[in-house]
Amino acid sequence: MGAYHLPHWLQAAVASSGGLGLFLVAFLDSTFLPFPSVNDFLLMDLSILAPSRMFYYASMSTLGSVIGCLVLYAIARKGEEAAFQQRAGKRAAGVRHWIERYGFLSLLVAALLPPPTPFKFFVLAAGALGMELRPFVVALVIARGLRFYGEGYFAVRYGQYAIQLMAQHKLAFVLAAVLSVVALYAMIHLLIDRRSPGHV
Repeated sequence: MGAYHLPHWLQAAVASSGGLGLFLVAFLDSTFLPFPSVNDFLLMDLSILAPSRMFYYASMSTLGSVIGCLVLYAIARKGEEAAFQQRAGKRAAGVRHWIERYGFLSLLVAALLPPPTPFKFFVLAAGALGMELRPFVVALVIARGLRFYGEGYFAVRYGQYAIQLMAQHKLAFVLAAVLSVVALYAMIHLLIDRRSPGHV
């Protein structure tokens, strides 16, 4: 999928509209027009300018992204597997395998990874292959919330220096978030397994 970059005048318009602008960009980025990193840096800029509204900005970004993904999910549910195969091409088999075996965790990790991760293919696969709606939404809320609230926190904590840090070390931040989520997921499953009646 190609990436579309917002013109500077449109970025200024989105920034001036605050939370609604962030919602719109996050929604479009999660559906039909990818805007890699645009929403992230707009969120951080706005949070630096108005630290008291950071929670609102991060919430609107998270909500826009989750709703956008739900639109793709619904389209995939109607189009089913044939449409997913056509859209995903040679990646279809690998994505399908991970969704079928590790649906929740796969979506969680894919939603945290930066471009060029084919995140939309995982969303389409989740819908086309019949992943239940509840774990789909929970995975997205956790991943997108961790991303946007984390960026907002760094922006408020470190100011303009946070944007520089994120730009220079984005992959390191993402990998740390992914490892933390995977470790937490493994710990929860280990505790559940130990408490299950059949566990020895």
